[in-house]
Amino acid sequence: MGRFLYPNEYYVSTYEIDFEHLYRLGYRGILFDIDNTLVPHDAMSDERSRALLKKLREMGFSVCFVSNNDEPRVANFVKELHVDGLPDPQYVFKAAKPRAKGYLEGIERMKLRHEQVIFVGDQLLTDVWGANNARIPAILVKPVAKETKLQIKLKRILEKPVIWRYLKKHPLKELRHQS
Repeated sequence: MGRFLYPNEYYVSTYEIDFEHLYRLGYRGILFDIDNTLVPHDAMSDERSRALLKKLREMGFSVCFVSNNDEPRVANFVKELHVDGLPDPQYVFKAAKPRAKGYLEGIERMKLRHEQVIFVGDQLLTDVWGANNARIPAILVKPVAKETKLQIKLKRILEKPVIWRYLKKHPLKELRHQS
């Protein structure tokens, strides 16, 4: 049931992922959802998200945001991440997740191959399903904040049995490698 909704890994937080390990495995690009993956819904970047994204780009990762939001929301979020001397992240707005199109466009914008890219998001019914449709690995993370939007609250209810079944066979990852 719902295997197309299963992530490759499930973490407590985006900020717990061992990105150094992913780099050693050969990944060079990360597609990120924004809302409730990096910051609370509709929030702009915070110190923690800016520090993570700067670190990833310094490590050599290309970063692209794949969002169902409109362009002003995504562009304003990305604009806050500018760091002199580092390439600005790419973005795809109105990505129509869970369709593969937005993910594939993000991979193309980063000028990488499928096998070099991984996706990080907080929702099964859009983020993970879309990554699976695009045939790229997906990391599911717990939302950074409690949902306030009704449509997302309803999705979370639908996701619960799938997450429960997934966790019966796959552990939730809570600790990252400290370097």
